[in-house]
Amino acid sequence: MFSHRILAALASATFVFGTPLNTANNSSTICGSNPSPEWLAEAEKHFLANRVDLPSKADYRNVVIPVYFHVISRDRTLAGGNIADYQIYQQIEALNGGYQGTGLSWRLMDITRTVKPAWFEAVIDSVYTREEYEMKSQLRQGGPETLNIYTVGFSRSPTLLGFATYPYNYQFDRIRDGAVLRFTALPGGLYPYDRGVTGIHEAGHWVGLAHPFDGGCDGGDGVADTPAEAQPAFFCTPRDSCPGPRYPGTDPIYNFMDYTDDACREEFTPGQIARLRSQIATYRGYPQ
Repeated sequence: MFSHRILAALASATFVFGTPLNTANNSSTICGSNPSPEWLAEAEKHFLANRVDLPSKADYRNVVIPVYFHVISRDRTLAGGNIADYQIYQQIEALNGGYQGTGLSWRLMDITRTVKPAWFEAVIDSVYTREEYEMKSQLRQGGPETLNIYTVGFSRSPTLLGFATYPYNYQFDRIRDGAVLRFTALPGGLYPYDRGVTGIHEAGHWVGLAHPFDGGCDGGDGVADTPAEAQPAFFCTPRDSCPGPRYPGTDPIYNFMDYTDDACREEFTPGQIARLRSQIATYRGYPQ
């Protein structure tokens, strides 16, 4: 299993936006990338029927994914969402650290800044709002191969950290493609989600990875080497939510696609790496 600890420099980041974010009692809104079991089954069926498998890992040694970073703020203050450039640079460093060993790297192409309270406050995960459509239709850059990240306030969803679209979605809605992050979930943000792992997690959805707990013990993420998990894990406490011989292994609390603290998550499994490579080859046109 591949492991990578987030850069020590990020661990020492001291900038604080406010009180720590307590999300343990609101698991459904930590990540908004929660499609229905029916949607997941349909997407998996399409993937298996159209899957592109590359002949060797060598084909991914030079896959560089362009990233456009769009800062949406209520006003020009830091508290209003106008995050500093250095936090964006550290987020890209966190992405490259988290995906080290996968054959993917991320390159920041541009930063845009837009002061628009309606976009900052009204974008949510559960509803495709007019504000989200306006924001993305005006700012989005590139095609399926380009990751657009937007930071907002999620004022209507106080525990939501982020959401992202899956590669399968691109053929149906190109405008919505990308990842949206709470501006306090970047490096230097609110503990315990303050090291950029939310960005790694949401980028994981964007390259085709699901939560290991999707569907509970008998569901899963379509990856054989991520242990079964009944529900998302929080903090960093080892557990086995799917006990018994049918479900080998303990819960994947160190996996980037779970919900544990940023300091806890540090790995993708070989199966996840194989899946994300095949997903971006099938749906995002890599390698080019």
